[in-house]
Amino acid sequence: MQYKWIALSVTTVGTLMAGIDTRIVIVGLPTVAKALGADVESIVWVSQAYLLASTVGLLLIGRVTDVVGRVKIYNLGFAVFTVGSALASISASAGFLIFSRIIQGIGASMLITNSAAILTDATPAKQLGTILSINQIAFRVGSVAGLTLSGIIIGLYGWRALFYLNIPIGIFGTLWAHFRLREVGTRDVQQEMDWIGFATFTSGLTLLLLAITLLSYGVTERLPGIVMAAAGVILIACFIGLEIRSRAPLMDLRLFRIREFAAGNIAQLLNALAWLGMMLLISFYMQIVLDFSPKQTGMGLLPLEFVFVIVGPLSGALSDKYGPRLFATAGLALSSAALFWLSGVTLSTAYMDMVVPLVLLGIGSGMFVSPNISSIMRSVPPNRRGVASAFRTTMFNVGGTASAGLAILLITTAIPYDTFSNLLRSPDPRAFGEMPEQAFVNGFRSAAFVLACINTLAIIPSLMRGAGANRNNA
Repeated sequence: MQYKWIALSVTTVGTLMAGIDTRIVIVGLPTVAKALGADVESIVWVSQAYLLASTVGLLLIGRVTDVVGRVKIYNLGFAVFTVGSALASISASAGFLIFSRIIQGIGASMLITNSAAILTDATPAKQLGTILSINQIAFRVGSVAGLTLSGIIIGLYGWRALFYLNIPIGIFGTLWAHFRLREVGTRDVQQEMDWIGFATFTSGLTLLLLAITLLSYGVTERLPGIVMAAAGVILIACFIGLEIRSRAPLMDLRLFRIREFAAGNIAQLLNALAWLGMMLLISFYMQIVLDFSPKQTGMGLLPLEFVFVIVGPLSGALSDKYGPRLFATAGLALSSAALFWLSGVTLSTAYMDMVVPLVLLGIGSGMFVSPNISSIMRSVPPNRRGVASAFRTTMFNVGGTASAGLAILLITTAIPYDTFSNLLRSPDPRAFGEMPEQAFVNGFRSAAFVLACINTLAIIPSLMRGAGANRNNA
């Protein structure tokens, strides 16, 4: 078997597992909140902690992999992820579950950062779009399928089984990667590490995400939230200044001189900022307004997943032949249309009225993901693929992590934070009457509209990437 197929099979297991855990707790958040007695703050951070941990270390891991080798770090990532899953499965409090999700996230960052770089090293340029589409569609399929899978698992075995699932897969993946992968990439001869850059980036990003969470609590937490946001922006600005002057930067900002790299990453950031928040909103809507169980909620998202699985690989293969701009941009346009459609739901909207926009959202996302990733990864030199892959994933995770907090912040402009917490924790949200539900729907509509506008902005950089970037690099 050719090594590219071996690399694809191994890395796809890792990205699928990491993708599943990006979303697997979302549908189950109300169930976990009831079981552990958690409020909205804690329960959202069960999801946020995973994304934050898998984000803040990405640039450092990407830099390390360019120096010491991608396969070593990838193998270690499987082991760390498995340990985090085992800890999450025995959590007795929201705090310990959040800690366990951080461990999972660190392992996931090692897997995600290296998968695209390993495949780019192993695959001829003319086949890269197809290979990356299969791998990255596995991540997105995992992230979307996690929504359905979690509802079914919770309905049958309880929320702890969400994490039991990862343990045997993680053990298998660790051993398989150890015996089947080999180093074929080009290493960076500059081995100096930018620890100051890592500290400023990590601190700045963490403060920004915490600020979004605090601002969702209401007026009492507005001042601390604003202070944290300002401090986060200052630290990120310091990080950029340090990277420009560094001899061995954590993030080589010269990569932004490459139009395809810059445009693809900006489009991905904006798309991710809209995507996860909308998935969270839809899950809450189905369980609070439609009175769906977690299992019904997961099954209700199947139309989105089904079309995503079909469209994704097809879009990746066509982008190899015709270039990424048309498919990526059309995908963003369809996604925006679906998000604007969903922003019009009311208290009387039935599930069947949501099926068509969910299908459009799945088609649009499937069309966008693979061409965009292929465009980014082909545009950089071979010895910078580790950090390029890390930055690409960082943009996705930053958008996704901020998206959940932004969605909660937007919802709480219409419904008080405490009322929203009570709706989420209650065994029967309808016991509160229609007024809190109507307030939640008002918040849902506002949040969905803002997220739709953000996704629409991603069309601009997508159009700017160039019509035939991939063909020029083949």
